[in-house]
Amino acid sequence: MKLDVSLYLVTQRYGSEAEFLQTIEEACQNGVTLVQLREKKLSTHDFYHTALQVKKITDRYQLPLIINDRVDICLAVDAAGVHIGDDELPVAVVRKLIGKKYLGVSAKTLARAREAEEQGADYLGVGAMFPTKTKDAQPTSLATLKAITSAIPLPVVAIGGITEERLEVFADTGVAGVAVVSEIMQADSVADKVKEMRQKIAAWEEK
Repeated sequence: MKLDVSLYLVTQRYGSEAEFLQTIEEACQNGVTLVQLREKKLSTHDFYHTALQVKKITDRYQLPLIINDRVDICLAVDAAGVHIGDDELPVAVVRKLIGKKYLGVSAKTLARAREAEEQGADYLGVGAMFPTKTKDAQPTSLATLKAITSAIPLPVVAIGGITEERLEVFADTGVAGVAVVSEIMQADSVADKVKEMRQKIAAWEEK
């Protein structure tokens, strides 16, 4: 199955567990192409059980579930893959552990992107592109993003502070998609927000 990363939902908790799961359900129902479950504060036990619940939703819509950072949770729930950052296990080690599952790697520099490609990454997440509450780091420049998409043949996903209004910025950068957190997870209407973002992405993909 070809991995479609065009509208990549990264989860963040707002509200109750029921509201969290309902938001993911509505996003899957209306057009996100992939879900990455990111849980920085849950215990392993709670992360595992949340991952099982989210996987029921992604399975229902035949979408891949990617687990953020935690290879053990990915394997335990048989998720489609895992996404790792700079401070996780080496890319080559994760590739050995997960076999043929999808492996996404965060890359803020061209050197890191090349290293990830050489060690077995399937796709790259580049950012944060804009200031964001979920990442306390200097934003990545559009020049760096374009350098990575030009040099690395892997699909590249832009992430970090991406809103519907900012989508047009990525129209000529060569990205395969955008990863969105609060713009979807906190939307007044998740269904409308996802549909509108899908339409805008489709428009600049056709240019």
